[in-house]
Amino acid sequence: MKAWLTQHRAALAAAVRRLWAAPLNTLLSLLVIGIVLTLPAFGYVLLDNLRDLGRNVSGVQQISLFMTLDASRKDVAEIESRLKLAANGKWRFVPKDEALKRLQANEGMAEIVASLPRNPLPDAFIVEPTNTAPEALEILRKEIAGWPKVAHVQLDSAWVKRFDAFLRLARLALWMIAGIFAAGLIAVTFNTIRLQVLAQAAEIEVARLIGATDAFIRRPFYYFGALQGALGALLAAALVLGALALLAGPVGELATLYGAGFSLRPPGGIEVAALASIGAFLGWLGAQLSVSLSLRKFD
Repeated sequence: MKAWLTQHRAALAAAVRRLWAAPLNTLLSLLVIGIVLTLPAFGYVLLDNLRDLGRNVSGVQQISLFMTLDASRKDVAEIESRLKLAANGKWRFVPKDEALKRLQANEGMAEIVASLPRNPLPDAFIVEPTNTAPEALEILRKEIAGWPKVAHVQLDSAWVKRFDAFLRLARLALWMIAGIFAAGLIAVTFNTIRLQVLAQAAEIEVARLIGATDAFIRRPFYYFGALQGALGALLAAALVLGALALLAGPVGELATLYGAGFSLRPPGGIEVAALASIGAFLGWLGAQLSVSLSLRKFD
C-alpha cells in the first residue's frame, strides 16, 4: 500500500512539474478549457436563477377562488376547512365588502360603485400552494372547482406551463451544448497529451527497456490531464463569478424598476467543486484515450 501511494505521489509530482515547466503553454491550455466550460456553467447558473425568479414572480403561485353570491358564512367556513386539508401552503380570505372598498378606491370607480343597488362582488380566497409545479396547480384547481358554493377558480396555468416548458427546453439545449463542449475539452486534452508522449518517446522507450509497466508510464499523463481539466474548470468558475458580478448591478436596477427584490445568485462551493470534478474527469478521459492510442506505437 505504501509503495502504491508513493508511486501515485511521484506521478502527481511529475504532472505538476510538467505543468510548471511550460507556463505559457499551460496558461493557453487552461484558457481554452476555461472558455469551453464557461458557457455551459454560466448557462446552468442562469437557468437556476431563472427558476428562482419564476418562483418569486407575484401571482404565478396564486389560485383565486370565487364563491357564489349567495354563499353564507357557513359556506365560507366549509371552504376554509377544505383548504386546510387540500392545499399545502397559505391562503387568505377576501370578503366581498373589502373587495368592494378596494374597487371603490380606484380612480373613477367611486361614482360607479355608489350607483350600484347592491354589492356585485363575491367572497374570495387567494390560495398560494407550496407545490407550484404546473401539474400540481392544475390538479388543485380542478379539485377546488368541484367544491360546493364555488363559482369560479382562476389560475394562470397557461403562463406557468409556458414558463416551465421554456425551462425544460433550455435545460435540454444546455445539455446538448455541454456535451459538445465536453467533447471539445477531451479533444484539447487528447492533443496535449499526444504531443507530450511524442516529446518523451525516448524516455518511454528507455523506461520500458528497464522493466517499467504500462501503468507506471501512463500514470503521470493521467494526472496531468486531470489536473489540467480541474484547473481549467476552476478558471471557468472564476469567469462565471466575474460575469455575475458585472451583471449584478444592472439586474438589480431592472428588478427594482419592476418592484421585485430579485438578485443573481452565484454558484456555491458544492457547485464549483462539482464543476472542478467534471473538468478533472474529462481531462482524465482525454488523457486515457490519448495515451492508449499513442503508446501503441511503442509496441
